[in-house]
Amino acid sequence: MKKHKKRKLDIAVISDVHLGTFGCRATELHNYLKTINPKILILNGDIIDIWQFNKRYFPKPHMKIIKQLMNFITSGTKVYYITGNHDEMLRRFKGFRLGSFEIVNKVVLDIDGKKGWFFHGDVFDITMQHSKWLAKLGGMGYDFLILINTIVNWISHKMGYSRLSFSKKIKNSVKSAIKFINNFETTAADIAIDEAYDYVVCGHIHQPEIRTIETEKGSTTYLNSGDWIENLTALEYKNKAWSLYEYEKDEIAKNIHLDYPVKDLELISSEHNNSELFTELLKEFNIKTQ
Repeated sequence: MKKHKKRKLDIAVISDVHLGTFGCRATELHNYLKTINPKILILNGDIIDIWQFNKRYFPKPHMKIIKQLMNFITSGTKVYYITGNHDEMLRRFKGFRLGSFEIVNKVVLDIDGKKGWFFHGDVFDITMQHSKWLAKLGGMGYDFLILINTIVNWISHKMGYSRLSFSKKIKNSVKSAIKFINNFETTAADIAIDEAYDYVVCGHIHQPEIRTIETEKGSTTYLNSGDWIENLTALEYKNKAWSLYEYEKDEIAKNIHLDYPVKDLELISSEHNNSELFTELLKEFNIKTQ
């Protein structure tokens, strides 16, 4: 199969991957990562879903993401891991550095003379601040909805129909959800304007967006990288301009050849449990078992 040249990017931003959950579209993300060569890669929170993590569920496509990220780190790409609410345990390791890899709670970058402020966004979530158990319960319900959605989409694909997204339909039709998204974006922009940031870049709400927000105090560009569960989106910066990447419009990434088969049913019954992963680890370290 013809090899395509990787796209060179100044900055790539992905968020809300939720590795370790049934809804994670790891295969599609791996395809995307194989097509880019960024100088800076920002993992903007909820990359590994520690809340919903199941020790019996971490299939090979999810492991491939970890290995691909390691490839970026060893090849010189600067990788920032910004902590989110689903991987909040990593906040204990804020400031940890290993080569070009760094764990942080936020990042401020000089981007061609403009200031960019990157953070996950759960700090604005009142539910997270005051009722964490309720937020976790909602996360479990969301993951269950994604699982049902996966089964329905597998059947839909077999019958020749397109994919559906229950959660997107619900989120886009419920007034309180729309109001929350608007409040989130406005709050982020207001603080960015007060602090004189030209760009404010978030994740968290699974709502991809690039737009300029103006107030009496000034203006800023609000950006959200979306997610890799429903929208399959990322943010890319190149030639002094931001763009919103959409996997469904990328025919090269969608048709990239992988060395492992992936089926939707793998989301329901994974063969890669902890013991198998540990066995693979032993092989990598050339340790023989009795």
